[in-house]
Amino acid sequence: MDVRQTIGWNLRRLRVAKGLSQERLALAAEIDRSYVGRVERGVENVTVSTLEALAGVLQVPVSVLFQQVDDTAAKPPPLRSGRKPKAG
Repeated sequence: MDVRQTIGWNLRRLRVAKGLSQERLALAAEIDRSYVGRVERGVENVTVSTLEALAGVLQVPVSVLFQQVDDTAAKPPPLRSGRKPKAG
């Protein structure tokens, strides 16, 4: 797994664990949603500034995005599609 794929894998894993959609993560990080998707697929050469923004929204150090991925690990599951019910 190359570095871009490692970052993408970790980004998706953290995003799903926080219950964030790509759209909500992108809005909070002030980047385009399609860019988040490309980063998660490992096809985008992401900048340090963008990594900082994404890590900030996920409330983790940037270094967590570079953690080595176990080759036997299952792909992080997608979030359930559709709108979430309004709170309150």
